[in-house]
Amino acid sequence: MTTKSHYVHRQISRKIYIHSRTVCEYGLIEIYARYTILNMLKFWCNDDHLSLFPLSKFGDGNSIVNLLRWMDHHHTHARMFTDETTNRMEVLTMSIIRVELKDLLICMVNEKLTVEIFNRKAPVIFQLQKLVVEESMHFLSEPSLIDVNNNNEQIFTKQPNLDFLLKIFHLFSDVLKDFTVKNYDVDLVIRLLFPGIFIKILFDLFLLVPSHLLKTFIIGLFTKYVIDIIRHILNQVLFNIFFSYNRLIQASENFKLHDDVHNFILQIFIELLVNQTYLDSLALKYFRRSFMQLELTRMERQKQLVSSLNEWSSFLKDLAITLDLINILTNKIEPCQWSELFFNESKEILGEKLALTKEMVETAHKHFNRTADEQVMKFMNETIKLTGNSLSCEFFINFIEALPAESIPDSTKYASFTCLCNIPSVCIQTRVKFVYLFNIFLEKILPKIDFTVSSGIGFVVDRIRSVRHCILFVTKFEIFSTAVAETADSSEPSEVNVKFDIVKASLTEHPEDTMFCQAYKQLYCDASRTFRRSTDEQVWTANYVGMFSADQGGPYRDSVTRICADLCSTRLPLFTLCPNGRTNNGLNRDRWIPNVFPPNRFIPVDIKNQYRFVGQLMGMAIRTKLYLDVRFPILLWKQLIHEEVTLEDIEAIDISSFAVINEMEEKIRKIKSLNECDHGDVNSNCNYLFSSIMTEDTFNVVSSTGQTYELIPGGFHIPITLGNFEDYCMRYRQYRINEFHRQIEFIRQGLFSVVPRAYLTLFTAYELEETVCGKGFIDIQMLKRHTDYRKDDESSPLIQRFWSVLSEMFSEEQRKIFLIFVWGRSTLPYRDEDFSTNFVITHLDTDDNADEALPRSYTCSFTLQLPAYSTKEIMYERLNYAITYCSSIDTDRRMN
Repeated sequence: MTTKSHYVHRQISRKIYIHSRTVCEYGLIEIYARYTILNMLKFWCNDDHLSLFPLSKFGDGNSIVNLLRWMDHHHTHARMFTDETTNRMEVLTMSIIRVELKDLLICMVNEKLTVEIFNRKAPVIFQLQKLVVEESMHFLSEPSLIDVNNNNEQIFTKQPNLDFLLKIFHLFSDVLKDFTVKNYDVDLVIRLLFPGIFIKILFDLFLLVPSHLLKTFIIGLFTKYVIDIIRHILNQVLFNIFFSYNRLIQASENFKLHDDVHNFILQIFIELLVNQTYLDSLALKYFRRSFMQLELTRMERQKQLVSSLNEWSSFLKDLAITLDLINILTNKIEPCQWSELFFNESKEILGEKLALTKEMVETAHKHFNRTADEQVMKFMNETIKLTGNSLSCEFFINFIEALPAESIPDSTKYASFTCLCNIPSVCIQTRVKFVYLFNIFLEKILPKIDFTVSSGIGFVVDRIRSVRHCILFVTKFEIFSTAVAETADSSEPSEVNVKFDIVKASLTEHPEDTMFCQAYKQLYCDASRTFRRSTDEQVWTANYVGMFSADQGGPYRDSVTRICADLCSTRLPLFTLCPNGRTNNGLNRDRWIPNVFPPNRFIPVDIKNQYRFVGQLMGMAIRTKLYLDVRFPILLWKQLIHEEVTLEDIEAIDISSFAVINEMEEKIRKIKSLNECDHGDVNSNCNYLFSSIMTEDTFNVVSSTGQTYELIPGGFHIPITLGNFEDYCMRYRQYRINEFHRQIEFIRQGLFSVVPRAYLTLFTAYELEETVCGKGFIDIQMLKRHTDYRKDDESSPLIQRFWSVLSEMFSEEQRKIFLIFVWGRSTLPYRDEDFSTNFVITHLDTDDNADEALPRSYTCSFTLQLPAYSTKEIMYERLNYAITYCSSIDTDRRMN
């Protein structure tokens, strides 16, 4: 290499300088080349590849697999941004596999598949499968290679890579799921992606790998595969990975494993469940869960499962019955397949008189969908909260017997439940019995199920979470409360003092001076510990700068209220008013959504941590019962617990979010319908529609906050056509559903650093919101039940007048402000048991005319001093003036 650059580095020789410069230049070229190829591949995978250069231009299938392998190594060991979550190798590989698989399926319609055709039509799939076989042979012949560290690039290029091998299995499994959803011939797709030798390889690797984690991964792959096969196909190939001959066997609707294999799995399964040594082993925790998932998947497919459990443990019986009931609730099995054991158990629990029969359950079942079930649960939860917090049989028998049992609807009893008003009363009673029995069995098994797993990993956990709306609140709340108590911080408590400058916070235009940021700066670094203090404790002491307040509870509660006010405001960059609120149109106009950040850029670290702090405040509210007055939409609460977000949830905050694409889809449907009748040219008419309406539209999306982003790389320059409109709609909707997923993930991380994740995922989104925010309204009757009177009693004219003003004359917003005035918080506890102190109303003696005096409050003791006003109107005027203008805390005795 020659260079004309002037050499000025006197500390090193010219030879070393030239060598170093050459290495740097080649390194830069290599980096640019990698990213160029990467972007070309992304563009190829995101558009109609037939209209572009063929993938073979990059090289043959082997070269592309090597490229993908390098990309995976780069993401795992050498990427510059450690918080980069997207593995581009996986995204690209799945895109290529999907395209090649579609080509294969089309090709097989007209010609028989041969090795030559497979290699020509799907070179990447072919080479990936070849790589799996070749590298597995290396591992089998030399098992020590499994433990080789592949971080080193020199070793990586020369040695087989177990991680990459298992990743290929995982990607094939994900592609199979995609094609299953899209109604392809699943049997054929399985044969193309998973040839028989793959299952032998999985079995051999299972025996070979030393790590419980890797064994768990392999079992998980197999179980997921078995579920997909048996769910969608009655006559399928079932993979027998635990059989010594490792052969494939044919499965039918009454599919049964080989007896040897069945006994092998079953014995390990039972041993892992009953042997205390294994139960106490943290290392075997995930391994045990995977075996349970595999065995229960197999067991559930056998129709005579429950009736054959007489020799099994009570836990396995309860678990099997629970899964059967979940199948009924989710309509996964027909009535003819319902278990007799459950109906026999109902006689033991409810007695002969109230016992359920198949006919009763089937008749009632026809009247219920998810909405009706949710209303039944609301009805039951409200009754249980008022009457008791136990699933005791005696209480529920009395409750069931008190329900109407006529064969006609009872619109009076269920007046506030619109769906139940039209359902025969006897069917509602039957459903209540059914739900109660389901909760009885569920309560027995919950402590033994590992709910720490994420969605898609634990078969049993996923099934239970799928019917979280049918789990009584008392069932989930009691086990969650136990977990909360067990994870409370047990270290010696030390006083946490937080200084707040409320004057600066009220006048500031800078986010860093808000009450939220003042608290964040002083609390965030240790919040995961300090916020896990025991229930009903004051987490910090609020010192208001320049005021004479000694915090005995009032300033603390007031500081939390002010922090919540910052969150739902424009003073912070974390949340923004939803589109419906900004346009004053549609529902949920008072809801605040996470701010939107460019999808192709990283969110600033400080903003990430502030979102985590929001989640930690939520956890603190759950632990201490000091609820947060924040107004977030239901989609945020859904995503926190991984509940599915729907298009309706998006429209609930942005009524016009899908208006354009919905209108275009409807017009296309009409044009196609008309042309089918008139035998016209569908494409010509649709193209005219696009040219007249969407001439300037490209592959971009307007976010909830009004910014425009590309849906795919280069999307600003890709026009929407008839050929890509369906793809555009899919990506548009996908973006809107996942628009806030990063922000909500940070909130989730903060939440689960303060409260245990496991049983919180059994809550519905509405239950989580109430657990964090309390009731969405001030329950006057609940407040009355927790009120003490001094110098007066409940029947005195003054007290009667007060409750009349609060319940009849005050709006909901005024009631919240009143609560802040007397208690420093804007919400009541969720349950009667959560009141740490009662509200006190006492007579205020005045020297002169009482009608001219203002009431006084003591927030630390939840006390209101009330003058003897002569009329309701005067009391309303004086109370309203006090709560509106006397809102500053001083001395923690009264609000001035």
